Amino acid sequence: MTDRTRPAGSGAVLGWTLLSAVAPGAAHLRAGWRRTGLALLGGYALLLLGVLWLVLAADGDLAGWLIHSSAWLTAAMAAAAVLGLGWFALVVHSFLVLLPGRLPQRGQLLTGVAAGLLSVAVVVPFAATAQLLWVSDRTIDSVFNQPSEPQAGEREPADPWATRTRVNLLLLGGDADDNRTGVRTDSMNVASIDVKTGNTVLFSLPRNLENVRFPPGSPMAKRFPDGFRLPTDAAGGRSDLLNSVWEYADAHPEIFGGRKGQGAQALMDTIGYTLGLEIDWYALVNMWGFARLIDAIGGVTIHVEQDVVFGKYNEGLVKAGTRKLKGADAMWYARSRTFSDDFTRMRRQRCVMGALLREADPTTVLTRFNGIALATKELVRTDIPRPMLEHLVPLALKVKNAKVTSVQFVPPLINTGYPDWAKIRTVTAKALKDSVTPKPVVASAAPSPSASPPASAKATPKPKPSDVAAPKGLTDGCGTL
Repeated sequence: MTDRTRPAGSGAVLGWTLLSAVAPGAAHLRAGWRRTGLALLGGYALLLLGVLWLVLAADGDLAGWLIHSSAWLTAAMAAAAVLGLGWFALVVHSFLVLLPGRLPQRGQLLTGVAAGLLSVAVVVPFAATAQLLWVSDRTIDSVFNQPSEPQAGEREPADPWATRTRVNLLLLGGDADDNRTGVRTDSMNVASIDVKTGNTVLFSLPRNLENVRFPPGSPMAKRFPDGFRLPTDAAGGRSDLLNSVWEYADAHPEIFGGRKGQGAQALMDTIGYTLGLEIDWYALVNMWGFARLIDAIGGVTIHVEQDVVFGKYNEGLVKAGTRKLKGADAMWYARSRTFSDDFTRMRRQRCVMGALLREADPTTVLTRFNGIALATKELVRTDIPRPMLEHLVPLALKVKNAKVTSVQFVPPLINTGYPDWAKIRTVTAKALKDSVTPKPVVASAAPSPSASPPASAKATPKPKPSDVAAPKGLTDGCGTL
């Protein structure tokens, strides 16, 4: 009797069955099923090569292509389910070809239970993958717009960036609450992204920008030809600041010929006109949904430069120091104006954005995916069409590894009560130019101590600090971690 036909003991049956779970065909070769064993090993080798190629080739383009259409995710789910069932059947068959029936009764019971548990265990990774894909599909569908049916002869361009250099996204933070009506956008930033390099400039606009101008000829400009001004309310407060544009437009559909829900477009047009940019899409983030997202990734590490007080009666406190903040504390750190002002709050919001960008690495996203997906459903409202994800996901991955600078239109650069609109556009254009053009290095000989500067140098006045807007890194001023 040869080794391949001699009945295996309990330990050998378990060992070869376990080996077959990671090297399909091993048990079949041991049992004398040569052709089947070689075929399984060959197929497994091809599968491994395919996975290796996928890992090496995986990039933003592949991720964008996979998630831009529900059909591809559905196909991937089906493939995961088929592989899981196939692996289950493989383990069971590997166990059976080893002839466990020849074992003593106790050995049969032991090996049968172990093989059953193993066959179920190998299905778990495939089931988890299918579930992850299913959750991804449902989340993407709930957040991103489904495009309308294309007109006859109309076709989506293969490369939407072919004729453009930048993409401009309006990123909004809303303070929705059960006790409030409408949408007030207390955080307004425009991310202008270079489509080739991913270099991004983040323009931050203060919520209390007054006398806002609207694009000429627009419905809002016809209603407010001299700027957005309303009577003060009973308490002396103002409801005609930049953060009220969305809410006002939604509340007055008569301005738009009876069309409802025009707040988002009105704000996009207004901010685009203010900066001299064309805004492509917006994303509105519910600030408390943002807190749930931070909790889903396990918190964010932030250097709190000084105690931040919050609450109706100043009862809350985020203590100074470098610490890992949970979602609620991170949001109060970003939102509180107690003993502070709007402009300090804007800087803190940038710090939270930078911390989230730093800590939301692929490993964290995968290990906490379900919680992140659930938080995202409650977090984001956007007009980005789902098919555009094929192009935006690769661009987003470029941004993560590119240079991100920011410009804040706050005093002394801009007087929020009497904004210099031309200056805002000039500063915007210069910041965009600087983000793609390296600053030249000028080498010059050091003048001797006794040498006087040339007359032309004396005649050139230095720019005032209020006229200079040097773009900053996203986390500049956020302290050292």
